[in-house]
Formats: sequence, structure tokens, C-alpha cells
Amino acid sequence: MKEGKKFITKNRHAFHEYTVLDSFEAGIVLEGTEVKSIRMHNTFSLKEAYVDFTENEAWLVGSRISPYDKGNRNNHEPVRRRKLLLKKMEINRLIKRVEEKGLTVIPLSAYFKQGKVKVEIGLCRGKRLYDKRESIKQRETDREIERAVKRYKT
Repeated sequence: MKEGKKFITKNRHAFHEYTVLDSFEAGIVLEGTEVKSIRMHNTFSLKEAYVDFTENEAWLVGSRISPYDKGNRNNHEPVRRRKLLLKKMEINRLIKRVEEKGLTVIPLSAYFKQGKVKVEIGLCRGKRLYDKRESIKQRETDREIERAVKRYKT
């Protein structure tokens, strides 16, 4: 039996500030105490994180995983660079697209899949102020429609 996705965290800030053009699933290299900390439901923040490419490798920069409560002197650093596991073809495609004007790669969410921690990264373009306003209007109209449908059903 295959286990489904069990979400750890979502980067809500990313969906407000960026338009997601494409998304990829990447594995992440973690230390033992990091995984234990995530499983204990400690904070795993992607709010200020982004993906950096150095020497044809993808690195998650700026993410924060709280230290493990029962960890000893071998506990991990809360904020450090973490290697992302992607296929070489995907990395090359992302590097080419990032060189285009205004595109960046940011983490969208983190989740467990078959016992492994995965990170969904997205190729994004920054939204302008009027785009953000349009997104807010659309979200509010969707909520109003949903409320009207609920009232109609009852």
C-alpha cells in the first residue's frame, strides 16, 4: 500500500508574491535530528527560503528547521543550506529558465511521501501590485460564491 502525501508546511507567502509557472518535486538531504524535529511537529519554515544553483547542484537556502528538543551537542543548525535532489536534466532546465528576466525558484511546500521528506519547488515570476490586487479580488469572490452555495443548500 502506497502512502499519500502528508503535508508538513506550505509557503503561503509564495502564492501571494509570485505566479507559479512550473513545479517540481525534489528530495532534500537532511540530518537525523532535522527529520526527528520535523516528525515531532516542530517548525519548518519556508517563508524566506529560495533555491540557489551552484556547480550544477540545487541548494535550499534560508529555510528554518527548529532544533530537536531531545538532541544533544550533535543537534543541527536551524538555518543552513540544504542540498536538493533533482535530476540533472531538471537542474539544467531550471538554470536556463532562471537566467531569463524576472524568474526565480522558490519552495512551495514540504511533505512526507513514503516516509521521505520532499520539497515542492516552483519556477515563479514575481507579481506586480495590480496582480496581487486581482488575486485578492478573485479569492474574495470565490468565498462569496461558496457562502451563497452553502446558504442555498441549507
